[in-house]
Amino acid sequence: MLVGLADLFWTVLAKGVASFHFSMLTTVTHGIAGGLQNAILGTFELILLSTAIAAPLGILGGVYVSEFAHTKSAAAVRFLTEVLSGVPSIVIGYFGYLTMVLSFGWGFSALAGGMALAIIMLPYILRTTEVSLEQVPRSQREGAWALGMTRFQAVSRVVWRPAAGGIATGVLTAIAIGMGETAPLLYTAGWSSLNPTWQLTGHQVGYLTYVIWTYIDQPYPEAHALAYSAALLLLGIILIIHLVVRFLVHQSTGSARRHSLASYVRWIRSHASGVSASSAKRASATSTYRIRTR
Repeated sequence: MLVGLADLFWTVLAKGVASFHFSMLTTVTHGIAGGLQNAILGTFELILLSTAIAAPLGILGGVYVSEFAHTKSAAAVRFLTEVLSGVPSIVIGYFGYLTMVLSFGWGFSALAGGMALAIIMLPYILRTTEVSLEQVPRSQREGAWALGMTRFQAVSRVVWRPAAGGIATGVLTAIAIGMGETAPLLYTAGWSSLNPTWQLTGHQVGYLTYVIWTYIDQPYPEAHALAYSAALLLLGIILIIHLVVRFLVHQSTGSARRHSLASYVRWIRSHASGVSASSAKRASATSTYRIRTR
């Protein structure tokens, strides 16, 4: 399997580098030739829309399941999430075609494509958020509760910091999955060789995976050059996103534990008005000592 993946990666890299030229970044697609500007901009528009929809819902859903839901409710959400993640993407695309394209009257559009991708991305973000929060030691929650924080305050001020790396990784994984999808976009976004108009409905939009899927089967070297160049760009974009997010995750998680303990002190000083001055000083000193020792 690894040999096959390595061979595929090398083929895309070698042929993509050989066929790519920078004028593709500023030229739209013309028939079987031209550039990829319309597909690049359309891909970013679709990913921005789908992430703006799926990320908040997935993160909030993961927080609810991990921190607030009862056992039966959490089990039901997990079951539905697993079912949704197992639905073939082409089925989601056909569902989007029947509902958003036809019933809602949006037509082939960026919004319909973004919604279809959001449905695909949502289960991954929700599950990774839940798992990341569950890996935070319960002692941090108990410490926040002992200081008088509500469950919501404990999550928003303390628990989320150690889990931020896992949540960001889940969002990154969902974005990578969404960028590699073709089938649902064929039914919802259509295809356009023009640059996006940034109108959410009524206008078709181009995307990189369409170029890869369609042009690689054409019997023309110009079409093959576009397909391999699009594949190379897609791999490069995913790699850049991965490196940037991992760097941010490393920077944030390195001080996550220190921030979570320091937040106890800040919360005491600003909210615990009923605590005596001596008790507040002892709690602050204890938290500061723990930060230094760690």
